[in-house]
Amino acid sequence: MPSLFAASLLDATPRNAKRLCCIRTARLPHAQQGAAAVEFALILPILLLVFFGIAELSLALYNKAILTNASREGARAGIVLSSPKMNDAQISAVVLNYTNGALISLGAATAPTVTVVQSSPAGFPNPLRVTVSYTYKGLGVGTMLGALGAPIVLTGSTSMVNE
Repeated sequence: MPSLFAASLLDATPRNAKRLCCIRTARLPHAQQGAAAVEFALILPILLLVFFGIAELSLALYNKAILTNASREGARAGIVLSSPKMNDAQISAVVLNYTNGALISLGAATAPTVTVVQSSPAGFPNPLRVTVSYTYKGLGVGTMLGALGAPIVLTGSTSMVNE
């Protein structure tokens, strides 16, 4: 005895044709079930790479701003009219005090390098130049570039005229 479904397929009346159409369209979503999960699994690594790349770039730019402000603070402390003028070690201490705790590093933290260039005599109109360098070590981008032999070195520099 043929099943009810097979009998309805053989009967070509308009009422059964409509039912046959509905049965066919009801099966189409089941044929593609899981396609969105596969597509998401293919796109997820790219999205994560972009997200973490943006986050690390943001941290590097933040650290660059901290280094620029630290060099500005050191130069300002060194040019202020005072007697006696600050020496290189005192200016470096001002810069390192400013960067202490302000730099964000996801890897091993390193201290920045401070270079102070004073003209002799340290007075008006001779300039003072303070340069601060820092090797950025992030989790992904900074580590990969460091492994390739080219670490990311952030530098902030300020030049001011002595008062």
